[in-house]
Amino acid sequence: MRIVAADTGGAVLDEKYNPVGLIATAAVLVEKPYRTATLSIVKYANPFNYDLGGRQAIRDEALLAVKLTRKVKPDVVHLDSTLGGIEIRKLDDVTIDALRISDRGKAVWHELRKDLQPLARRFWEDTGIEILAVGKESVSVRIAEIFSGLYSAKWALEYARENGKAIVGLPRYMKVEIRPGKIYGESLDPREGGLYGEIEAETEGIAWELYPNPLVRTFMVLEVWKE
Repeated sequence: MRIVAADTGGAVLDEKYNPVGLIATAAVLVEKPYRTATLSIVKYANPFNYDLGGRQAIRDEALLAVKLTRKVKPDVVHLDSTLGGIEIRKLDDVTIDALRISDRGKAVWHELRKDLQPLARRFWEDTGIEILAVGKESVSVRIAEIFSGLYSAKWALEYARENGKAIVGLPRYMKVEIRPGKIYGESLDPREGGLYGEIEAETEGIAWELYPNPLVRTFMVLEVWKE
């Protein structure tokens, strides 16, 4: 099975390690043996002007996943929204009201449905490919999350090169390593079977440090600065 998945992750942190805004949405193509991505693309947000309510992330993920899907034609698309694997093309207001999610989550999806349900329906009619709201239960979504962390690290390097320093919070249970010409990342959860990723990046002239977020367990902080 070939799966396209998308997720948004990585956050700019202030000096007190509070999140300012999210950085990168990644869409990935995942194939057997389902440990990393065969192909990935990214959309960067402006983390200093970001809607942390969830609407922006879900919309960006759906649109980027469709963009990659049109190119690689997978069997299915997985989005990072835990709605029990429901098909987005079937997500009408009655179905949303019946979901076992918070009232805030329902409000977000009532708004998003106006754009995403017609998009998913047309996409299914054109391609026969379903877009499913699966969430982190999907290994492919988790791999997309790892790649969003990698691209956030790349953003941090470029930001530090221009501004001197960046502090970024990585997705849960993830670490990165800055290597010559690339950024490597992997899951820290031993139950996930060794999920990992790697992207190219300009790494010269940058120093870095990785350490636990002192406020939130299971999250690592990547701090980079211009040498």
